[in-house]
Formats: sequence, C-alpha cells, structure tokens
Amino acid sequence: MLSRRQMLGGTAATAGLMATGLPFPVLAASHTSVTFAITRDIQGLLAPPYRVGAIEGNIMRTVCQGLIRFKPGSFDWDLWAAKTLTQVSDTAIEFELNPGLQFHGGYGEMTADDVKFSFELFQKNRPDGKPADYAKDWAALDHVEVTGKYTGRIVLKTPSPQLWLVVLPDNSGLIISKKAWEAGCYRSDQQPIKLIGTGAYMLAEWVPNQRVVLKANPDWKGDKPGFPELVLQPVRDPKTAELALRANELQFTLIEPADAAEVQKQPDTSLLRQDSINYVWIGLNVEKPPFDNPKVRQAIRLAIDTDQVLAGAYNGTVKPAYALMAPGLLGYWADAPKPKPDPAAAKKLLAEAGHPNGFKCTLTLMSKPTYQAIGQIVQAMLADVGVQVDLQVLDAGAYYAAGQGEAGKKLDMALQRFGGKADPAFQTQWFVASQIGTWNWQRWNDPEFDEFSAKAAATNDKAERNRLYIEAQKRMEASGAYIWLTHEANIFAFRPWLRPAVLPNGDDMLYDRFTAI
Repeated sequence: MLSRRQMLGGTAATAGLMATGLPFPVLAASHTSVTFAITRDIQGLLAPPYRVGAIEGNIMRTVCQGLIRFKPGSFDWDLWAAKTLTQVSDTAIEFELNPGLQFHGGYGEMTADDVKFSFELFQKNRPDGKPADYAKDWAALDHVEVTGKYTGRIVLKTPSPQLWLVVLPDNSGLIISKKAWEAGCYRSDQQPIKLIGTGAYMLAEWVPNQRVVLKANPDWKGDKPGFPELVLQPVRDPKTAELALRANELQFTLIEPADAAEVQKQPDTSLLRQDSINYVWIGLNVEKPPFDNPKVRQAIRLAIDTDQVLAGAYNGTVKPAYALMAPGLLGYWADAPKPKPDPAAAKKLLAEAGHPNGFKCTLTLMSKPTYQAIGQIVQAMLADVGVQVDLQVLDAGAYYAAGQGEAGKKLDMALQRFGGKADPAFQTQWFVASQIGTWNWQRWNDPEFDEFSAKAAATNDKAERNRLYIEAQKRMEASGAYIWLTHEANIFAFRPWLRPAVLPNGDDMLYDRFTAI
C-alpha cells in the first residue's frame, strides 16, 4: 500500500488519471464550466424520501427547490420557493409559494398540491416495501392541507423543532412534481434519467460511472447561476482526485486531511478546512457471536488506542470523538467517557467470555485510503490481544449493500462514517430498532434509546432536548457496540478563482451557489 505522503509523478501520474476515465484534457480557463469530484456515482432513487445520501441530495438540491434553503457556509436559512413561511402554532406551519415557478420539461407550475405530494411521500414505503429511508425526518407530519393554489398548512402530530434545521431547508424539504413522479421520473434505474425540479440548474446528462452534467436553466427567473455548466465526476481514489486537480481536470475536490500540507504547496490551489460534525466509528454486530457477548465488545474497545489510530491514519490532523454528537451541537456530551487502551484487561475479558486464545473475525470497510489505514492499524492492535481480523475492503456500492437486509446479519465489525446535520434528531434516527437491516448495522435494539430519541424530537424545550439526547448517547455507550473514532475535518482543494458554497457538515454542497471570484 502506498504511503499517503507519497505523490505519484511523471508517467505514473498520467496513467493514474487515465485509469479514472476522466476527460483528458478539460478546459476550464473560461470559467464556463466547473468540474467537481464526487466520491461515488449516483445510486437509488433521485427522490428526497428515498435518497441514498449526500451525493444524490446535493444533485437534487441543485435542481429542485424547497420552501426555504440554507445560506452558504451556514445553517441559517432564507426563503426560496416560499413567499412566506410562518409557524402559527407548535403543530402548524403556513406557507405561500412564489407564483410562476415552472418545473423543467414542461411539467407545469409548482403549486401547493406539489408541496403536499412531496412531503406526504415520506409516509409511503419504498418500492421494496420498506419505509422511506428518510421517513423519520417527517415523522411528526400529520398531513399538508391545501388552502389555495399557492397556499397551504403543514399540520403536525407533535412539535418538531428539527423541521427548521434538517428538513425544510434541507433535502427532505425539496419539492418535486407530482405529475412528473406519476410519469416515472426520478428513477436512476431508467435512462435517460429525469430529475424534474424548478431550480436554477437542470439535470442534462448522466453517464453512469463517468459524469453527471447540470446545465443552467434558461427559464430561471432568479439570480443568474454562477456557471453555465457544472460537471460532477466520480473519482473514488482521493489521490487520483488530487492529481486531476493538478492537471486542472477538476476544479474542486475533497482531499485527505493527511495530504493537506502537500496539496497546499501546489500552485494555483486554495484550501478550505472545516471541523466537521460527521462521525466515524467501528460498529459491532450485537446479534452475531461472539459480539453478542458484552464482555467481548468491551474487550475490543479496550484493545483499540483511538489516539494512535488517528495519528497513523490522519497524521494527527483530526480530533478524537467520544460520542455521537460533535462539539457545538445540541446534545453534545462533554463528559462522555474517554476510555484508555488496556490490552491486558482486554485479554482478561476475552478469557472470561470463553475466548482465552482470541478468535477470528472480519472488519468491513470502504476502499478509501484513510479507512484502509484505520483498518490496518486496528488489525494490528487486535492481533496483540489474540483477535485475528480479516479486512474486507469494498468499493462504495458493495460496501453500502453489505449491511442491508439479510446481508447485514453476516457482518462482524464495520468501519462506518455518517454525515451529521444541524439538529441531533438527524443523527439519532439511524440507530433506532426500525433501522435494523437498513442503516443500523450494529443491529442494536434498545427501547430506552428509541424512547429518548422520540421524546427529544417531539419537544420544543431546548434544555430537555439536550438532556434527552445525552441520555440516548449514554445508552449507546453502555451497549459497547460503538467505538467512536473522530468527527473528522473536511478539507477541500480548489482553484483560487472559485468561491465555494459548502455547508458546515462538509457533505452538503450548494452547487448552485458556487460562483467565480
């Protein structure tokens, strides 16, 4: 495995670029087009309730509008498709749309019926019969009442403070065309793909595993988009993305924190660094032996030196995490335990659990250099206590399938990374019992955790919400199923003439708000 410090050069660099399938060369000197690296290709439905993750969400928020939207670099918001949006009670929000917002492709004007359809779609199951992936975002929704062509009332079953932070201004608040949905749009398993919105950009082309092209909407009546064309290029290897940036085949990419010092030395390159609210952890499948034994889980935790893992995998450029919520978020648990490694105690616990000579298991992880480095370091640490770990390194598609449905029952341990949002309700929703077989890869079922999470999401009392989210994290800690590593740091490299528009979590891009300086 190449060191993360090693930079390819000459012929090897050229070969690395050609291997990605990137267009060669790309001319961006006129600033009429910007090419962004994305870490994987589109997957799943391009519809807000059923999206896979941030990559699909970032495309949707560029093409579609919500009632409100985040401001660049902030979790503050301003009006977007809505002319007005007012919370009239704890359980009612009234809206009025701006008239004249036209869906692309001749699907007509956005009306309150489209708002009702878009939000209530979260209550409908996926095509495979499972609940919508982001159903929890709108769990408090009772219905949307249409009161006029452009007006309506969002009626809630309970208060839902998260609506203003992770739903209405975010991807779950995007409005799609009811008519287009009924015509079969928004499906990535059909070509040509049709993502229909009312935004400043239109989805012009998707060539699987090669590029996604967004072009400025000629009928857009708002502020002029920053560029006529945006190209999203799947580049799975961060090192290849760095080389493509040097060659100006990319103008914006996420880079490995450990490589930031080297990248910053390159000419015509700027860096943006953000301390993140995302979270990286090693999860243990509590249903599968021997990890169904709490002593085994505790032993694994004591065998891993988190500080050494971060020093080796990130070159010490990120801070350790001790619980789910990052500093600065509601529910941050400042007094979370900070366990110190104790291999001797780990061996003792393994013996008490009936494994005096250790055992064999598998750690599943994505094929990203930093994650592979984490895997190798953890592999060595666990070997010291007699646990022999095989690393199952998968590309993004295979990795995300590994924990889904029946396949998830076979997992031993998984190195996971989820994106955070501004409200803690978004973070906790993936670990409830109903997510087993979807995103709860630990297969952890704790009624108290579910109760704390549900109560916190349904009260406007900020102090009480803070208390409940800390209690929920205490349940996670007691389970021994979660070995927290870091909240990460997001570092982006880009051309100095480009003004980025990235939200504080680092995953969410406002591509339509990127501009030339």
